[in-house]
Amino acid sequence: MGKTEKRILSVGGIREDYCITHDGIAINGALGGNAIYAAVGAKLWAERVSVLSRVGSSFPVAWFDELRTAEIDVSPVMVLPEPLPCVTFYAYLNPVTRVDTSPGIHYARLGLPLPKPLVGYTSSTLGQDERSRFGPLTIRPEDLKGLPGTIEAAHLAPADYLTHSLVPYALRQRGTKWITLDPSVRYMNPSFRHELPTLLRGLDAFLPSEQEARSYFTGQLANPWEMAEAFGEMGVRFVIIKCGPRGALLWHREAKARWQIPAYPSTVRDVTGAGDAFCGGFLAGLLETENPLEASLWGSAAASLVVEGSGALYALDAAPGILHARRDSLRTAARQV
Repeated sequence: MGKTEKRILSVGGIREDYCITHDGIAINGALGGNAIYAAVGAKLWAERVSVLSRVGSSFPVAWFDELRTAEIDVSPVMVLPEPLPCVTFYAYLNPVTRVDTSPGIHYARLGLPLPKPLVGYTSSTLGQDERSRFGPLTIRPEDLKGLPGTIEAAHLAPADYLTHSLVPYALRQRGTKWITLDPSVRYMNPSFRHELPTLLRGLDAFLPSEQEARSYFTGQLANPWEMAEAFGEMGVRFVIIKCGPRGALLWHREAKARWQIPAYPSTVRDVTGAGDAFCGGFLAGLLETENPLEASLWGSAAASLVVEGSGALYALDAAPGILHARRDSLRTAARQV
């Protein structure tokens, strides 16, 4: 099967990444962002992938050329006239545990100087739980005007609550058939108990991490399957809880079916963007097959390539045969529970 020709949109952030991998390698000033990794996950399976984001005038324009060379459409990206911070820091204590604050501590333990862009750094997700006020980088419905033609499927990567609450409806109005969403950790907590059902209602798939799901149901639910079913009852068709190296859990609300999706046994060098790539691959599979189980295999195969190297575009150099072979291998390992 060749790549789908239908257009996929990845909505979210484009960032300048500063990362310390689980084996102590510092990667400074690299092209990153959840919208880019999700776009890469989709691009592995699809020909036409676009990115919608907002960046400031200080954003490195050479990265747009890199994305165009990779045949990822960045024409919808809005470059604002003022310089705006686009730096993200995170350090992996192990392949599962990630922290995104106090970069000085983590560079010091490696005996490395703190990169200048991280001086005074706090977090890249501040303000994403804002309920009523747009920030300068908040993607809003009017930003969809620059999209290239029909968007058959769209994924919303972790972003502002307002982006997630308003943009899906605007996409439906434009005729987008499939819409998936990966939440921001900032609003996955009990204080959003009233807002989240409204946000999820009418989505095709909701893809939180296990940590985000547990945070949201603090003091209420502890079993991941019960969490998945509870999210489904909010009105979303498919719930996928991403569990890192343990794979993912799929709840199909209409069929009342549970599936355990394995992670491919990759040689893990850098897990940055793996969850986002899973989401992009999942959406491409959903668009092509309309089968959430099959789509989950596409997502897991995409993530397996991303973790084997560093850099947002690394996985795109893989031979297509490897991707398909991994998906087929995972198909025999997935099981209904």
